[in-house]
Amino acid sequence: MINIKFPEEFHPSKSVVHARNELFIPASPESIWFWLTNAVTWPEWYPNSSNVVLIDQEEGEQLKKYSKFKWKTFGTNIISEVNEFVPNAKLAWVAKGRGLVAYHTWLIVAQDQGCQVITEETQRGWLPSLFSWFIKKGLLKQHQIWLEGLKMKAISHEK
Repeated sequence: MINIKFPEEFHPSKSVVHARNELFIPASPESIWFWLTNAVTWPEWYPNSSNVVLIDQEEGEQLKKYSKFKWKTFGTNIISEVNEFVPNAKLAWVAKGRGLVAYHTWLIVAQDQGCQVITEETQRGWLPSLFSWFIKKGLLKQHQIWLEGLKMKAISHEK
């Protein structure tokens, strides 16, 4: 199993919620990366996201190192900032919302005939402390939907 290296303060052992999903996507790292960093299009293919707006960037730009964006997910308004950015390989951001702080990371591992894509999220704060089981269940379900949408877009991008 490939393990993602988390910043110490967001390590799963220090978080009340930790969710991990992965999926093999038969597409190039570049195609997967294109859709993953094209945050304003997420609501078109990931129904648990809406109102994605890049802060201090031109409309239509991709995420980049230190990009800030606001969006709504799980019914909560979130402000995120990209802090890990390795093109075609790793993307991660810190997300802050009412009652929580989260770390969401994506890892793209090139393999024969495609890529293994892993996404993990840790959360802490009063909200995940009160509802950890419920939140983890929702993350696992919705992140799988996100991966499936990413797979669909990346495969269609290859054609």
